[in-house]
Amino acid sequence: MYADRVARLQRALDERATQQLLRTPVTLERYNGRQLIIAGKGYINFSGNDYLGLATEPQVLQAFADGARHYGAGSTGSPLVTGQHGVHQQLSDSLCDWLGFERVLLFSSGFAANQAMLLTLSDKADTLLLDKLSHASLIDAALHSDANLKRFVHNDVAALEALLSQVQRPMVVTEGVFSMDGDSPDLAVMLTLCQQFNAPLLLDDAHGLGVSGPEGMGTATAQGIKQADVFCTMANFGKALGVGGAFIAGSKTVIDYIEQFGRHYIYSTALPPALCAAVLKSIELCRKEDWRRDKLHSNITLFRNLASDLPQLDSQSAIQAVVLGSSERALSVSQALKHTGIWLSAIRPPTVPQGSARLRITLSAHHTEQDIQQLVQQLRQLI
Repeated sequence: MYADRVARLQRALDERATQQLLRTPVTLERYNGRQLIIAGKGYINFSGNDYLGLATEPQVLQAFADGARHYGAGSTGSPLVTGQHGVHQQLSDSLCDWLGFERVLLFSSGFAANQAMLLTLSDKADTLLLDKLSHASLIDAALHSDANLKRFVHNDVAALEALLSQVQRPMVVTEGVFSMDGDSPDLAVMLTLCQQFNAPLLLDDAHGLGVSGPEGMGTATAQGIKQADVFCTMANFGKALGVGGAFIAGSKTVIDYIEQFGRHYIYSTALPPALCAAVLKSIELCRKEDWRRDKLHSNITLFRNLASDLPQLDSQSAIQAVVLGSSERALSVSQALKHTGIWLSAIRPPTVPQGSARLRITLSAHHTEQDIQQLVQQLRQLI
């Protein structure tokens, strides 16, 4: 009955495979920090986002287990019906204390949180100004919102200023650390422009939280910006904090508004309470154990020094991109690395622009100097 529709779907899949763009899921047998076990073989993992090594930290695992015993496996409802537990409020309070926000809301994922942030806070009289390299969650939210959408050249404040001068009721959207290039905008300059044109600044700091600034407070704090000057911030718990879920933060009025009108929040089951207990422990360790950030930044410096002759982008973050151009070449090098015991996935269009397929290297506090030396040695031989 639906044979023609199924055939059309299959043709799209076949075309993607022909273009070397088909994604193939991989099932892990075990993850233990710096190493993955897949089909019985161990690999040094350079493709994860566990920047501080907290995903397998015994204290975090124990907090998760204790939370499950105390609260049960799930929250059983949306936050505004039956899903809000005491540990949800504890996590919200902890985030406010750590980061200096008036209020936060918890979400199931960074994608959902970004959708809620843009869709709820903008309306048809607004124009959303997004960086060209914004995450898919931000682009999709902007496209589905009632607002107009314009995009400015990546991290180009002159291009942003030109757009700000052309539109009515602009809202500026950017990221603290861009997930594919690993670079950061000059938030201080952007904020000055936003204030000049009365434009709220919305920030996705998924890859900055935990890594940048004192106690890992994030990109804005690292650049000397007060949290109160950012209209709304999204960050998540699945990167440096090693767990899962996300939050939106801002002034009480902004967050109260999202709570009342944000469909992604109102109509979603609340985070599992046990997960919140684990995130609480992660935040505690993130704040007090500076050695994790010190080790991470030492590894970043080591990689950049050793790989200075490779085609790497300019990044001081845990995300280091080696651009190879074609999808075929990126896949070939990625596969060759697997034969040497290194897991480093190829990133291809549409995740990145055409002609910029790459190896996206993510570094962790768990990586040893020997791991990084081995990676660079193999990259140099293959590239």
